[in-house]
Amino acid sequence: MIKAADLPDVLAVFPLSGALLLPRSRMPLQLFEPRYLAMLDDVLKTDGRLIGMVQPNEVPGREGPGLQLIGCVGRVTQFSETEDNRYMITLTGISRFRVLSEVEGFTPYRRCKVSWDGFARDLGAAEHDTDFDRGAFMSLLQRYFETLGLSTDWETLKDAEDELLLNSLAMLLDFSAEDKQALLEAPSLATRRETLVTLIEFALRGGAGEDLMQ
Repeated sequence: MIKAADLPDVLAVFPLSGALLLPRSRMPLQLFEPRYLAMLDDVLKTDGRLIGMVQPNEVPGREGPGLQLIGCVGRVTQFSETEDNRYMITLTGISRFRVLSEVEGFTPYRRCKVSWDGFARDLGAAEHDTDFDRGAFMSLLQRYFETLGLSTDWETLKDAEDELLLNSLAMLLDFSAEDKQALLEAPSLATRRETLVTLIEFALRGGAGEDLMQ
């Protein structure tokens, strides 16, 4: 288990719009751009094997995409190389971080100076949502899946722990990049659940100003 003292001040970061990694969750990634292959090669040489996932954020007057201020670092826990020189990796979320500044250097990928202040809870045990009404939530989720024509293993969802269920849905459901960022920045599992419910209910109403989806 990674401790707070093991977390570095500078991270290699992978800006990816719409991608959400949360602590104790897993994200599969496919790397094929030369700069990110170089990043992975460098990361695998370190003890932590850490990559910071952060969403781009357009900044007026700046060339190229900016970065959201909050991201989540993941540890490379699985990787394999394909015959056409791509890497298939799995990141396991460790902790959120705050971007302080971008580090200039000679690497082809981006690096940032980061702060871990305010995210100590991420390094602890799985969270529980004591006010979670699972029955009502599952009914809402089933309606959402039926409306969008989606299918899933409902028995597995029903038996999943609170954090695994809510975080997996937050990561996998098709929300906007801004909504994904709101889910990432939620200060607690209960707040993330409330945000998730709001987003699902909004989607069922067809978005702002549209008729209720049947």
